[in-house]
This record gives sequence, structure tokens and C-alpha cells, in this order.
Amino acid sequence: MKAIVIGGGIGGACAAIALKRFGIETAVYEAVKEIKPVGAAISIWPNGVKCLNYLGMKEALRELGGNMRFMAYKDYQQGQTMTRFSMEPLIQSVGEQPYPVARAELQSMLLDTYGRDKVQFGKRVTHVEESDDSVTAWFDDGTSATGDLLIAADGTHSIIRQHVLGYATERRYAGYVNWNGLVEIDESIAPADQWTTFVGEGKRVSLMPVSGNRFYFFFDVPLPKGLPQDRTTVRDDLQGYFAGWAEPVQKLISQINPETTNRVEIHDIEPFMQLVKGRIALLGDSGHSTTPDIGQGGCAAMEDAIVLANMLQTNSLGIEDALLRYQEKRACRVKDLVLKARKRCDVTHGKEMAVTEQWYEDLKSETGERILSGMCETILGGPLE
Repeated sequence: MKAIVIGGGIGGACAAIALKRFGIETAVYEAVKEIKPVGAAISIWPNGVKCLNYLGMKEALRELGGNMRFMAYKDYQQGQTMTRFSMEPLIQSVGEQPYPVARAELQSMLLDTYGRDKVQFGKRVTHVEESDDSVTAWFDDGTSATGDLLIAADGTHSIIRQHVLGYATERRYAGYVNWNGLVEIDESIAPADQWTTFVGEGKRVSLMPVSGNRFYFFFDVPLPKGLPQDRTTVRDDLQGYFAGWAEPVQKLISQINPETTNRVEIHDIEPFMQLVKGRIALLGDSGHSTTPDIGQGGCAAMEDAIVLANMLQTNSLGIEDALLRYQEKRACRVKDLVLKARKRCDVTHGKEMAVTEQWYEDLKSETGERILSGMCETILGGPLE
């Protein structure tokens, strides 16, 4: 059996590693000449951590992960703590801890685990063709690749998605812009072992520890789509959007490097239940593009990879049957994650300001139990529970 994997990002790399683990021949084709991860870092929650453990990266991940032992929300004006609690009950409940990780380092770990030299870069797919017993992918350089099945891990702008669904999907603007990057840990801004989030006005400023004595930071601002962006004005822009916010926020803005700060308009795609057509399977963002509001986009792709490989390994009724079983196990799960993230997004970013203000008020009496319970429910829906 030979699997063609289109896309060498988180989902594609995890799928290739998982298939290789079961002795399935793989060929990975990546559109860009060099992978530059979108976003500075990613929070890998315990369901994702367990997937990477399963794929043999347990120790490597721990080297990259930040020590996130506490979680806190702070008032945007005074910086007063609204709630602070330990992550330990979550860790004890699900049997693993979360790890915030720099995306470039995660990507390197995945490519090194699979074999960087085995990935063919600069291969942008233009279309795919199926026959009774094979799939062929055609690339914009005129070359092609044929295998027994094809895994479309070609991201939120997937070319292959339309072939699987039979129609084009539209990305939906979620209503806010996110700036993100990495900065050296400064305890006068936030504790080094805590996920700290300042909230107010439908905006948020968040910091998570990653390895190398760094914070992953992000700023969220509800804004119209399509505003011009200019790296040279990033600091001024943020100072304007967060005027009157607490001193740690102002200090963070002064310390960011505009050259390495990403600006992203956040989108998702309306969930759909068809992830498979014949010998082709959608995986990761191509099958369930989500907002980052519950931190499950990358984790869901890792879950996809585990389930897909297991279905191909354990099923004796053929590739198409195995892929349908993958779809059956994943479609409801990923739809749930997309919709949970969308709901969380709307509350956090003031879609209905009265609802958001009530959330701020509720945070002042939050013990951690409700928040961790919600996280727990999401995590325990993974395939390795």
C-alpha cells in the first residue's frame, strides 16, 4: 500500500509518521519550497500530546513545551486578577499535561521524526484523478504522483476539498484580527509558569510560556475584514487598540518585535460531514478549518492522523472501507470542535456585548472548576481516551 500525502504541515507530517509506523509506504508533497509556520506558537492540549506520545515524540515534545502550571484572567484596566487556578486538576483528570510549543520547533520535530529528506518541497497540487485502484495528484510543475490512496492535508485553502465535496466552500470571517509572536519572559508582565489573559472591551491579550525562556503572546481585536496592514506600524496600532489597558499590556507592546509579529484575520469554514471520497481523505484544516479559540486546530489534525492510520492498519475490507470508517469516527468530533471554537470566539470577542460582559462578571467568581470541566470534556473526546 502506498499513500500520497499532500501537505507537510502538522496534519500531513503526523499522518505520514503514523502510516510509516505501520509499515505503509508514504510520499509527502509540500507546496512551498520551505515551510514557514503560520503563527508563532500553538497550544497542544493533552489529547494532542497523547497523539504525539503515541507517535514516538514523548521526550522530544517535553523539550519544546512550556511549563504552564496555572491559568489566570486579569482585568484589562487595572490588571487585577479576576481568577487564577492550577491546571493540576485537569492534568490529573486526563492523564497528561498541555504544552505550548513554538510552531517552527514543532514543525522541525515532526519533519525530523518523519525524515526531512523524504519530503518533496515545491510541489503545489493542481488537481487529482481517481481510478478504480489508484489516485493520481498533478502538480503545477507538470509532474504527477500515483498511489493507492491520497491524504489531503493541504490546509484551510485546500485545492482537494472541492474534489471531495463536489462544491466550493467559503471561508467565514470570524470577526477579529489576531497578532501573535514570541518575546522573552518578563515576570513583571506575567508569571513564567502561567497562561495569563487580560480581557475587556471584547478584546484580549494572552501570554503562554514556551521553551527557551519565551512567552508566546497574542492580541485579539474585533475589526472589519480587509484593513491594510503594515509591519512598521504594528506597535503604534496595538498601542491605539489597547489604549488605557493595564501597565503589563503596555510593557508587552513595547517589547514585541514588529518584524517577527504575525497579523492574521481569523476565519473558519462551516462544518461538513463528508471527509472522504473514494480513495481520498481530507485531514486537518482541509477537513475542518476552525478558529483558534479553544486551541484544538492542530490537536484535531493529530487525532485525524492517528485514527486514519489505525483504520488502514486494522481494516481488512479495503482502502475505501477503511477511509469511510475514518470519516465515521471523525466527522462528528471535528464538527463539534469547530462549533465549540466558534461559540467561544463569539463570547470572547463581543459579538453580543451583553453576553461578553456577563462572562467578565462570571470570571470574578470562577474557581477554575467550570473552565477546566469544559476543557476536560473536549480533551476526553479524543481517540486515545
